[in-house]
Amino acid sequence: MSVVLWLIPIVLSFLGGIFLVNYLTVHPLEMSGQLLLATLTLFITVVVLAWKFRGKWLIAAVALSLIAFAAGYSLRANAVLTREEDPQALPPITRARNDPGDGHTAVIYLTHGEPPTYNPIGWLNQFREFDEQGIPFVPVFARPFFLFQLRNKYLEVGQSHHRMMHTRMLADLEKAMQQAGHQNLKFYLAFLDDDPGAEAATIQALNDGASTIVVAEVFVSISNHTAEGEEQIKSVRPEDYGVEVRFTGPLWDSATMHRMFLEKANAAIGDTDKSRVGVVLVGHGQPVEWDTEFPTETEHELKFRQAVLALLAADGYQPENMGLAWMEFKQPHPKEKVEELLKNGVEKIIYFSAAISADSIHSQSDVPELIHEAALPANIDAINLGAWNDHPLAIQAIREKIEPLLPAAAR
Repeated sequence: MSVVLWLIPIVLSFLGGIFLVNYLTVHPLEMSGQLLLATLTLFITVVVLAWKFRGKWLIAAVALSLIAFAAGYSLRANAVLTREEDPQALPPITRARNDPGDGHTAVIYLTHGEPPTYNPIGWLNQFREFDEQGIPFVPVFARPFFLFQLRNKYLEVGQSHHRMMHTRMLADLEKAMQQAGHQNLKFYLAFLDDDPGAEAATIQALNDGASTIVVAEVFVSISNHTAEGEEQIKSVRPEDYGVEVRFTGPLWDSATMHRMFLEKANAAIGDTDKSRVGVVLVGHGQPVEWDTEFPTETEHELKFRQAVLALLAADGYQPENMGLAWMEFKQPHPKEKVEELLKNGVEKIIYFSAAISADSIHSQSDVPELIHEAALPANIDAINLGAWNDHPLAIQAIREKIEPLLPAAAR
């Protein structure tokens, strides 16, 4: 047999592996084309093998084709998984170092962030962080399929509402601050995993003449997220321009935020007696390895949700019909907690993505899927009360964290 004949299935299989990874990971608008290319190359490979090879030659050709396919898949997967995010184009700092500013206070509303449409870069960064710290997660060869599932979740829900909701929350916060009589403030939205980033927002605040910066940390706990945000803001070196930066700290200890859960629960249960309502507060969770470096992440998530449970119990919800679950890395999972509540005979279940500040793929897709892994009877309503979102008490809780840090002239 000629070398060319042997090369045809090998080359096609290699390309098929590349096109498969592309199909699993590219933007939804490109997926159909990549699927077509993967299907065609693999189909032609099978036709050539069946038509031109027999006996031991067929076995050898199939083996070489599988090796070539694995090579193409592996090389392309490595290229995708090691892709770095394009550096954000930061605006230049136009403010002179001896410029004292115009006296106003900049409020930087800092939160996690999530792109509205599918973009795997956040998870690619997460993979790298897990690998660097030796935290077991999805095996490398299976990660393109993980990204495929992430894209499917975006397609299922249409888009993540995270950016839109935080934009709305910031507008509500600005209005609430004005109504409370706080003057001479300017507000800036900033994300860790979306645009605009924390550095860009800080630079804009400096260029606009801020004399003080207050960073509203819209997170539930002190964690690697708050550390990352603080590091990004400090990297701009506002102190070089005579600007003091004050951080509010996260919201785990906010009694106002705890009351928000109670108000949402009471509004959702309708005529159902509180003693017959099941409540699940789903936390995010972090790897055990991270608990060593940031023990406050787990500690604050637990204290935050336990305070909410105590408030619900004081209002008439039954302690045995309420519980905590974790989305990942820790036990119990939501399914186990729901099954436990069903055994108690509850008539309705309400659940929160308790650690999520604004609706996201977690609250729109992941947590509902985990809840519905339990065999819910047809007569049992499971009501998703989602993330904090723009509930008035959530806005008030953020405002209450900011107010003590404002300069006297802005109070």
